[in-house]
Amino acid sequence: MTAVFARPDFHNALSRLKDRHLLRNLAYIGGRWSAGDAGKSFEVTDPASGTTVAWVASLGADETATAIGAAARAMPAWRAMLPQHRAKILRNWFELILVSKEDLALIMTLEQGKPLSESLGEIDYAASFVEWYGEEGKRLNAENVTSHLLDAEMIVRREALGVVGIVTPWNFPSAMITRKAAAALAAGCTVVAHPSSETPLSALALAELGERAGIPAGVFNVVTGDAATIVGRMCEDERIRAMSFTGSTGIGKLIAAQCASSMKRLVMELGGHAPLIIFDDADIERAARIAIDAKFATSGQDCLAANRIFVHRSIADRFAEAFARHIKALRVADGLSANADIGPLMHERAIVKVEEQVCDALKRGAKLITGGKRHVAGRLFFEPTLLTDVPADALIMREETFGPVAGISVFDTEDEVIAKANATEYGLVAYVVTENGARQMRLGRALEYGMVAINRVKITGGPIPFGGWKQSGLGREGSRHGIEAFTELKYLCIDTAA
Repeated sequence: MTAVFARPDFHNALSRLKDRHLLRNLAYIGGRWSAGDAGKSFEVTDPASGTTVAWVASLGADETATAIGAAARAMPAWRAMLPQHRAKILRNWFELILVSKEDLALIMTLEQGKPLSESLGEIDYAASFVEWYGEEGKRLNAENVTSHLLDAEMIVRREALGVVGIVTPWNFPSAMITRKAAAALAAGCTVVAHPSSETPLSALALAELGERAGIPAGVFNVVTGDAATIVGRMCEDERIRAMSFTGSTGIGKLIAAQCASSMKRLVMELGGHAPLIIFDDADIERAARIAIDAKFATSGQDCLAANRIFVHRSIADRFAEAFARHIKALRVADGLSANADIGPLMHERAIVKVEEQVCDALKRGAKLITGGKRHVAGRLFFEPTLLTDVPADALIMREETFGPVAGISVFDTEDEVIAKANATEYGLVAYVVTENGARQMRLGRALEYGMVAINRVKITGGPIPFGGWKQSGLGREGSRHGIEAFTELKYLCIDTAA
């Protein structure tokens, strides 16, 4: 299958690629590139212009079973390999990702739309998980147990779980692959990955680099095509012992139900509805900058995005003024444009959703301070928007937005805002801005979230356990907990009697 690139200016962008072989449009199964048995393909479009970026192989249930079989056959040798050897291969992968950073970022922006500066940052982020887990795999130590039996020695150790199925979203098409795959591979598991059909090119480029790094055939597979068909086959196959998924809570529940019959291990990073709480002792300018970073990264298309902004009544007007000034300074443009801050949303459904949330909030009494409609840059661009006086029953306060729209509500007391922040089925991350040390500790305990960021936005990375409470997910990614998710505990009791 030959890739077809139809974006008017695509060949100008393509000429910037240093390594054209990273632009793959076939699935990767058992160490080979596959067009699938039926030779079908699907279109990957540039959200900035709507034109075709590539046609990618569309595989089905049979090819998915083939990939699972390849992973199962590769599993014994990969599991038996010394962790130091696996670490060297992962180190090679990490270094190749960094060498190819500019190409990988360019591919990401072409298929996802985010500003190139954000894509470059994501490649660093993605690579960091490969580096971190390559080292962490050496530290899956056995532990001695103090024996409660005479003449017995007891050992508990962790062993690789088995073949791992990975399903990743379109908003972070490289980092979500590596955060999951690197942990599984370091643990001694093999992987069958299904990237979003809206952004498969980043995953396929990583597979190309993985092959160059020395990942053996069958250890890391990428199956592209219809999600329902591929993921359904993965869920029902007993050879897959764990499913790791990032996406909406609704789809996560569906996958969990499909995996129930085979009792698979589940690791799920699901929806978020993050509160950002700004107290009256906050520095207004600093709080506004934090709000910009927490709300508008990835054009708001981030499960960590601040979705509900609560500001103490005494500073609400001053904060809104400062926040609006920063919002108006955001530059909306094609992700390849110099200095772009806000790119396009991923698809028409996302645009319609933010339009509905803005309209609903205004009908319920909210005030539009800036933005509020589609941007002249193109049909999938939306103006960075600020709403104030947003009531609690507005859609934007009840549903995840996934777009560049910020809504502010006021509060009077600490207990009141804690109750408002916790009044959601989600519990991924919460943001707090306050200089009061005692309050920082109180909020850190009281907020029902897996992660709490105080006076900052950037908190994620390889060493930390990423994940949420309630319906924001199951298990953790990153940290030692992320690799332990792909292991089984085994207890040995050895008789030592003479």
